[in-house]
Amino acid sequence: MTPSPSPGPTTETDTTTTTRTMPSDALDDIELRHVQLSVSNSRSLSEDGSTGSKETVDTQHGPITVAVTGDTSKPVILTYHDLGLNHVTNFQAFFLYPEMRNILNNFCIVHVNAPGQEEGAPTLPEGYVYPTMEELSETITCVKNHFHLRTFIGFGVGLGANILARYATKYPCDVDALVLVNCSSTQAGWIEWGYQKLNIRHLRSGTMTTGTVDYLLWHHFGKREECNQDLVTVYRQHFEKALNATNLGLLVDSYIRRTDLGIVRELDPNKKKDVRMIRCQVLNITANHSPHIEDTVTFNGRLDPTLATWMKIQDCGLVIDEAPGKVVEAFRLFLQGQGYAVSGSRRSSAVSIGEGKSC
Repeated sequence: MTPSPSPGPTTETDTTTTTRTMPSDALDDIELRHVQLSVSNSRSLSEDGSTGSKETVDTQHGPITVAVTGDTSKPVILTYHDLGLNHVTNFQAFFLYPEMRNILNNFCIVHVNAPGQEEGAPTLPEGYVYPTMEELSETITCVKNHFHLRTFIGFGVGLGANILARYATKYPCDVDALVLVNCSSTQAGWIEWGYQKLNIRHLRSGTMTTGTVDYLLWHHFGKREECNQDLVTVYRQHFEKALNATNLGLLVDSYIRRTDLGIVRELDPNKKKDVRMIRCQVLNITANHSPHIEDTVTFNGRLDPTLATWMKIQDCGLVIDEAPGKVVEAFRLFLQGQGYAVSGSRRSSAVSIGEGKSC
């Protein structure tokens, strides 16, 4: 985005002119007669019903909760959430953003929750073997069959982005396109492994420690001192009070045990059919305060450059909450590029997307 030009220095002549045209006796409360204070509504992560009706879908790894909005005969957007979140806390506010709601009129939305991560979920039974990341991706097949979906556009964040990337790699004919936020394509590094193993020890005992909350905030916001502090506070309270720690511990353990996606960038058309790669268009998004920038760069380097768009959004960490307008505009342009008829008013701060572009 091109920064707006800064005003030039105030000269003595400018000051004099201003003083002459705006005498002090004119600066009374009449000037503020039509000024209204704008107070933003308090942000809530509680479910408000806008994410649709919930259904339980049986899978080979136990039942999962899925929420559906709209007619499944329309083109489908299928979402998958990140660590410490679910379909409500991760996507509800973003999908209620006015410009996003205009886009969604033409689509059916299917929100998938990992086992035991939905709001109010009971503690998973003792002895329950939590599915691996590869197995979590396989549960999407059960969702697809349950709702008789032909294909879908995947929208995933963090852990959910990795799961959708796995599914698209294995079932390329089922996925029309992918929008992935902070996607990692590699195994967990030693630092991530060490921090998360410590967190898992506490979570499995049902304890949400301050250290675990801080790690979750770092995972979502990165440099959170530079992010929206009201939003950080809301998420801190959510992590401290609203999560089932035991269930989250099982999911975190699955995530740090993830295998490499095993995808490659193959430029030779004659060899593409024989290699493991993502074969649909991918919008690969991150934010400049996110701790996952390098992961998205590595991921982008393993994608077909004719199918990949990498985008870094400035001045935020939790990108779909802090900069929803920019993400929505990029998403709208991306959908139009896939041939979908979507409408929406372009703002003056609209973004243009392309490989390697940022805003």
